[in-house]
Amino acid sequence: MAAPRKTDAERLSDAEAIIRERNAELVAARKQIQQLQKSDDTARSIRENIHKIAAYDPDPPEWLVRHKAGSNRGCPITIWSDWHYGEVVAKSQVGGVNEFNRVIAKRRVEKLVTTTIDLAHNHMGNAKLNYPGVVICLGGDMLGGDIHEELAKTNDRTTQQSIEDLIDLIAAGIETMASHFGKAFVPCVVGNHGRSTKRMQMKDRVFTSHEWNAYCGVARHFKRSKNVQFLISEEADANFEVYGHRYMLTHGDSLGVKGGDGIIGALGPILRGALKTHRSESQINAEFDTMIIGHWHQPLWLPGVIVNNSLKGYDEFARLALRAPYSRPSQMLWFNHPQHGITARWEVYLEPAFERANSKSSWVSWENSAAA
Repeated sequence: MAAPRKTDAERLSDAEAIIRERNAELVAARKQIQQLQKSDDTARSIRENIHKIAAYDPDPPEWLVRHKAGSNRGCPITIWSDWHYGEVVAKSQVGGVNEFNRVIAKRRVEKLVTTTIDLAHNHMGNAKLNYPGVVICLGGDMLGGDIHEELAKTNDRTTQQSIEDLIDLIAAGIETMASHFGKAFVPCVVGNHGRSTKRMQMKDRVFTSHEWNAYCGVARHFKRSKNVQFLISEEADANFEVYGHRYMLTHGDSLGVKGGDGIIGALGPILRGALKTHRSESQINAEFDTMIIGHWHQPLWLPGVIVNNSLKGYDEFARLALRAPYSRPSQMLWFNHPQHGITARWEVYLEPAFERANSKSSWVSWENSAAA
C-alpha cells in the first residue's frame, strides 16, 4: 500500500526544518572559523607586538639554494631535539648509566656545540675551506614539560622557569655556531612534551605549545642579526631545501602510527610512518627526499629518514616501561653536498662511552679458542 502523499503544508514544513538545520550548521562553521582566525591573529600579534619579530616568513636564505663553484664540503646540518630541559633522571633508578638535570643539560649543550664545530672544521678534510653556513633544526621536546603527574612532581623547575633558561641556552648555542659558520638557518617545530594541554590536540597544536613561545623568544634575540634566520613553523612540519635536497622536519609523534615491538623496536613504526607521510604529502605538492625526526630517543640512519637521539639520554621510562637498550646521549650531524647530496654523517656524543665491568683497555682483543 502506497504511503499517503504529503500535503503542501507538510512539504513546506519539512523544507523549513532542513533550512533551519543547514543554517545552524553554517552558524557553527562560522563560529569555528572565527575562533581559528582569532587564534591565528593572536599568535601573529604575539610574534609582532610582544616578541617584536616579523610575521611568518617561509622564504629560505639564498645560501641554502646557491653554491659557489670550486671545492666544497657541503652544508653542515644538525638537529637539536629531545632535550627535555627541566626534567630530572636519577642515576640510582637507571642502573647507574645516566643522570640528568639542568646543570648536566647545560654541560651537554656546550659539549654539543663545541664538538660540532670541531668535527666540521678539523675532521672534514681541508680546514681552509669555508662553509656557506649551518642549518640547525630545532625538532621539539626541548622542554620536559609537566604533562604527566610524575614529571610535575620530579622536574627541577616549573615549565615557565624552564622556558626562560631554555631560551638563553638555545640562543647561546646558535650564536656560537653562527660565529664559526658565518650564517645559520634555524627551522623549528614543536614536540609533544612542551604542550600546555593535558591531551595532545591537532587544532592549534603549535600555538598551544610552550615551545613555540620559546622559539619566538630565541628569534627575538636575533631580530637584528642579518646572519641568523628562523623558520618557526605554524604547523607540525617544516619543509626546506638545501642545494635542491628536500627536507621535512617534524617531531616524529605525528606519523600516523603507534607502538613498536620487542624485536625491531621503533623501526617498524618509523618506516611505516615515513611511507604514510610521504604518500600524503606528495598529494599536496609537499614531497620530500629526507624526513628529519626526533621523538624516538635513538640514533638511526634509515633510507629517507634521519632519526635523532636525545640530549636527556636513558631514563626511567626507557628502562622500566620499554625495557629499551641503553642509548648514549647524542645528537645527529650530517653534510649536504651540492652535487652528491648527503655525504658525511656523524653522531655527536655528549657523554663518555659507558664501560662495562671487566672491559679490556686494549684497542682490539680476541679470544684464542685453540689455546684454551
